[in-house]
Amino acid sequence: MKADWRRGAQAVVLMMAWFLAALAQAERQPLDRVIAIVEDNVILQSELDTRVQTVVSRLTAQGTGLPPRSLLEERVLDQLITDAIQLQRAEQMGMRISDNELNETLRSIARRNNLTLEQFEQQLTAEGLTYAQARDQIREEMLISRVQQRSVGNRVRVTDREVANYLAAQASRPDSGTEYQLAHILVAVDDFSDTEAVARARAKAERLLSEIRNGRDFRAAAVAESDASNALEGGVMGWRPESQLPSLVENVVPKLALNQPSEVLQSGSGFHLITVLAKRGGDGEQLIQQHRVRHILVRPTETVTDIQAERRIRDLYRQLQAGADFAELAREHSDDPVSGSDGGNLGWVSRGQMVPAFEQAMLEADIDELKGPFRSQFGWHILQVQERRQKDISDQVKESEARQAIYRRKFDVELQAWLREIRDEAFVEVKTDANEGDNA
Repeated sequence: MKADWRRGAQAVVLMMAWFLAALAQAERQPLDRVIAIVEDNVILQSELDTRVQTVVSRLTAQGTGLPPRSLLEERVLDQLITDAIQLQRAEQMGMRISDNELNETLRSIARRNNLTLEQFEQQLTAEGLTYAQARDQIREEMLISRVQQRSVGNRVRVTDREVANYLAAQASRPDSGTEYQLAHILVAVDDFSDTEAVARARAKAERLLSEIRNGRDFRAAAVAESDASNALEGGVMGWRPESQLPSLVENVVPKLALNQPSEVLQSGSGFHLITVLAKRGGDGEQLIQQHRVRHILVRPTETVTDIQAERRIRDLYRQLQAGADFAELAREHSDDPVSGSDGGNLGWVSRGQMVPAFEQAMLEADIDELKGPFRSQFGWHILQVQERRQKDISDQVKESEARQAIYRRKFDVELQAWLREIRDEAFVEVKTDANEGDNA
């Protein structure tokens, strides 16, 4: 009996010790909490912390000043909510990113930064991001890009008259061949008939301009206050050739000194500030590199899932590796009816003519290498670059570049409108510290 009592007492002591240890562990590692509900999904505190760390690391590497932590968390949470809505749209459309496609994208990112995959992983670790977290973020970015292309791209139409007017305007001013790395701030206006809202937006833009002229960092101001979708990247737009500058700034940018802000500019989406972070070229070089390329496309449809399309393209790739004739397979299997009937031939292709995923693969491919399979907004591709040449810019190439520049400008405007639409339509509840919520 005494032995039974002792064993019972020992069990109680052990249970109490386990409970106290678990309690101490819980105190050291607080439970994750829900900070927002977005339709059927939730956003956790850990997700916000991870994304904030990523943004901080990127901005620090750029040398961009950071806003107060509370403001940065607010802006990052807003971006997470917008991303969550888009990811749910992608899921509803049946979109997915396969592991093979994701792995190829990661290898491509590493190559563009002159890193091996191992070095890339080490760099991520140094920035406080695990390789698994990076994979998840990049997969989501790919899905978001894909759903934007499908949802917004269908809204954009470029007419021949617009192209002709663009080319006429370009012909009226010489192209120096200079490329500009731009940064941008947008103060959005949803309704220009609302005179009070317009006045507030204009006043905010004028205030930002004054602060930047008095020493405030342009990119830091973009992070803290821009309404553009690239605000958390410091408003950086990347490199643009002078011939492809947005029409709003085409006459402004060449006159700006480095890091000088423009005057406040107005468009249909609001008020803008632009600055030139760097520039290169300017020697008047008119030669461009062209690629003679062919491809095979397998397109998902209502009856062919993305998984089935990927399986088909990988089977075709294996046949090509085994010695099958590229042209014959393209004629028989490619879902691009124009090039497929010609053995997959796309002719001579220049930068800016193809969608980003296709162009990146084309630029990375060696002559006669089978590149792929890879995914674009149109489906699954295998491509082969047969030849490269340097060529003077022709009227045909100029027209293609004009069409691409107009498309990009219109896409950016439509994207902002679409993002506002889906945000207004979605159920969003942000949790406060008091565990109360606001519906938006």
